Order: sequence, then C-alpha cells, then structure tokens
Amino acid sequence: MNETAKNVIIIPARPEAAAGQVVKRQKRVAAYCRVSTEEEEQLSSYDAQKTYYTDKIMTNPEWTMAGIFADEGITGTSARKRPEFLRMIRQCRQKKIDIVLTKSISRFARNTVDCLNYIRALRDLGIAVIFEKENINTLETDSEMLITMLGAFAQAESESISANVRWGKRQAMREGKAIIQYAHLYAYERGEDDKPRIIPEQAEVVREIYRQYLAGASLRMIRDDLQANAIPSDSSECSWTISRIKSILTNEKYCGDVLLQKTYISDCLSKKVMKNTGQLPMYLVQNNHEGIVSRETFDAVQTEMARRNAAKSPSKKNASTGLTSYASKYAMSERLVCGECGTLYRRCTWVRNGEKRVVWRCVSRLDYGTKYCHNSPTLDEEPLQRAILAAINRAMSRKESLIQIVTGAMQQELAPIPGQTMSLADISRRLEQIDAETKDILVRSAKEQSYDAYTGKLKSLMNEAAMLKEKRGFMEQQRKENSEMARRIDSASAAMERITAALTQWDEMLIRQIVDTVRVASAEEIVVTLKNGEEIGQSLM
Repeated sequence: MNETAKNVIIIPARPEAAAGQVVKRQKRVAAYCRVSTEEEEQLSSYDAQKTYYTDKIMTNPEWTMAGIFADEGITGTSARKRPEFLRMIRQCRQKKIDIVLTKSISRFARNTVDCLNYIRALRDLGIAVIFEKENINTLETDSEMLITMLGAFAQAESESISANVRWGKRQAMREGKAIIQYAHLYAYERGEDDKPRIIPEQAEVVREIYRQYLAGASLRMIRDDLQANAIPSDSSECSWTISRIKSILTNEKYCGDVLLQKTYISDCLSKKVMKNTGQLPMYLVQNNHEGIVSRETFDAVQTEMARRNAAKSPSKKNASTGLTSYASKYAMSERLVCGECGTLYRRCTWVRNGEKRVVWRCVSRLDYGTKYCHNSPTLDEEPLQRAILAAINRAMSRKESLIQIVTGAMQQELAPIPGQTMSLADISRRLEQIDAETKDILVRSAKEQSYDAYTGKLKSLMNEAAMLKEKRGFMEQQRKENSEMARRIDSASAAMERITAALTQWDEMLIRQIVDTVRVASAEEIVVTLKNGEEIGQSLM
C-alpha cells in the first residue's frame, strides 16, 4: 500500500443507500396552539397542547421537530396580535418548515379572510397545514372550500361570543353596575368593598389642580407647578403631561360619579376602540363612591373649560374675540376689551434703541390696521395696571356695601324662575301620570277594538308630555346657569373679604377672581367691571 492510500479514510455506505435506494429526508414539522383567555384552566389546556404536539412529532420517524409556536391569552380574530403565529409564518417563508399542525380552524384563525390568506400563502410555498379536528390537509385539492365554510363558522362563532359578552356588559351598565379600571386612575385604589377608595395624599393634589384651574391657571401652568414641586403623577413617576391633567379635570369619577360606555369596540375583528359620541347610550351612575371634589366644583370646571374653548380659533384673524387660545399668563389677555370694536387687547413688547416698552393694543388694529377699528388707543402696561388697582381700591373702600350687593345678587339668582308655576318635582309627577294614562288608554282601545274613540285623548296627552319635557329642559338649564352665576359671585365675594388693605402690587391671580372685564373707553379712561356686576370708571394716571 503506497503512502497516499495510508492517509485515506474510508467511510462505509449507509444501509439504506445500498442497492440504489434513495435517502428520504425527514419532514420538518411545526405545531401551532393557542388559548383565547388567561384563565387557569385555559393555561393548563395550553400546556397540554404543547405536550401533545411534542410527543406526536417526536415519535413519528418521518418527522423532525421544527418548533412549537404557542400564543397564550391572545385573540384569534387578528393575526397581528399573535407574535408566535407571525414568527411561525416567517420561518415558513424562510423554508424552515414543511408541515404545520394545529388543532382546528378556530385555533388557527377566527377571521375567515386571514385564515384563507395565510393558507394560500403557505400552499404556494408547498407547506401543508393539517387541521386535526376537521381532518383537512390544505395541500389536497378540495380543502379550500371546506376551509372557507368552516372558517366562516368559526368567525360567526367568535362574533356571537363577542356579542353575548357586550350584551352582558351593557345589561350590567343599565343596572348601574360600574366597572372601573384602576390602572390609570389617579388618587383612587380598589377598596375592600370593590369600590374606589381615596388615596389621601394624591387626593390633595387633585383638589389643588381643580382649585388652580378655577383660579385661572392654564393646563400648562398647572403642569409646570406640579413638576417644579416634584409631585409624582403616580406611585413610580414624577412626570406630568397636559393630557393627564385635562383627564383629571374632566373625569366625573372625582366627584363620585361614573359615566359608563364612554367608548366602545367597533367590531370583534378589528377591536378598534371608538369614542362614543352618540352611537350608543351612556349611563351615569351618581354617588357611586366618595368624591374628592364636590359636584358643584366639578361642574364649575366643565363650564370654565367650555368658556375657554369657545374663545379659541385656529387662526388669529378668524377669532372674532382676538383670542386664538386661552391666555392665562396675563389676566388682562382675556379681560381688556376695545371700547370701539369690542375686540380683546393683546400684550406687545416694543424694543427701540435697546429699551423695552410693554404696551397693550387692540387685536383688530394689529391684524387689520384701521380697516375695522379706527381710534383704539395703545396703552402702556404700568399706567393701565395702576388704574385698575385704583378702581379696585375704590370699590374696597365700600366693601361692606359691596358684600350686601353680592348677597342680594346671589339671592336673586337663586330665586324661583319668574313665570314658572310648576316645580321640577311637579313636572316629573305629571309626566308619570301621563305615562300611566297613556298605557291605560292603549290597553282599553286594544280590548275594545275601538282606536278612533281614543285618538283625540291620546294626542292631547302626548302634546302635554312634549310641552312639559320642554319646560323641564328650560328650567334645568336656567338652574344650571343660576348655579354657575351664584358660584362666580360667591367667589368674588370671598376674594373681596380676603382684601384687608389697599392693593399696591399687581397680582394676576387676584385680578382674575375680582375683575370681569376692563373696557378701554379712551386713551385717558377705562371702565372696570367687577365680578359682582359693578362698573367703576377710572382715569389713566
């Protein structure tokens, strides 16, 4: 044997390759399993599926394991929400899988369109999906028709289950059973009685947010104040956002109520959350739990927010008031008005030769020149502020008589609505009587088979009910407006009571609480209107 032959290693042929036999490659088989909820019994089913498929694949000599792909506690109506399913599809496209095993069509997908699209894509790649329950192999010629039918049944089943769940939740809402999500609900936690329980230190933050907003602070100013004082927005963070503060100010839970069905799911396939703007009824559960602020304070915030939003405009030239957004930094930004055209004044800073001069100018003059407003004067800030303080001090010298005026105004606002002989309780009782009479007429007319005889009476009752409902709506609106006016007058009265000496320093917060408007009559005179309605003429010094 030569030297070369000594270094050659001879590998014996495998028995199956002998006599011209073809070596058959094992099929790479993967399994997909899913459970739709995270309940304990479902998770045990999920573990059982994994064990079953592992045993089935590994005991078949013609198969080799390509992986068990399992999604737990995830919906089957959308493939986008199933990460393991999508990972399996990627591996199929990478030619790493030959066969996919799954329990049934409903486990694979409850969305017929998704189901067929993925099956066709895998079939184009030569990959079979085997549904064990239905005994279907997708590579067989007649499989698509069966899959379409069974997939449609699975989707219909999912839609039926979803509809039943929605019905149950809405029935609970009608009965006043409030379901509260505590994950993002500041200042409350779940109590032992399953009702919201107040977190005292966070409740004080909520009250301060409401107080500052009613005192004139903007959402941005409140946020900056909370961050400057390092007040945590929850148990782990100290960052506040404008949207978070607005949510606290508009969430009825802080006055003890719960408004149900503010959002809804559009359909069980997309599961898109939609804002309920009248598509479905909403249910208000009053006094569901202990509130952090009073209902009067909450309503006052909603009124103030609506007032601020009403003044906004996307373009300054489209804002008839001259206010493109709520301006809370300077009290006069929403109170100083032009006596000629009624437009608000805006604060401007002029710079000449390095010297700054702060003035207030009519917005109409700024935007349009003299086209609409011809003679509005430009006012320097310091003399304007001194004149406003002088007007307030003149009023404070008659503080006792002013308080009496305020008290009289409050009593007048809270007096019965002129011309109304029926109270809201009287209207409610009469509407109940009309409802009972209507039902009685319908029963009698059906029994006697004589509908014409009762038509006139029925029409009369319906007209009376419509009139009473309209009257009730008017009275409720008047009462709400009176309550808001009384709150504003009371706030102004309290602010006046706190003033014990003449004002010498400009205080933006105090001016907001006392002054309603300041009208620029001329370059030499302004008219200050206090919150209680008193007008004080004052010359500019």
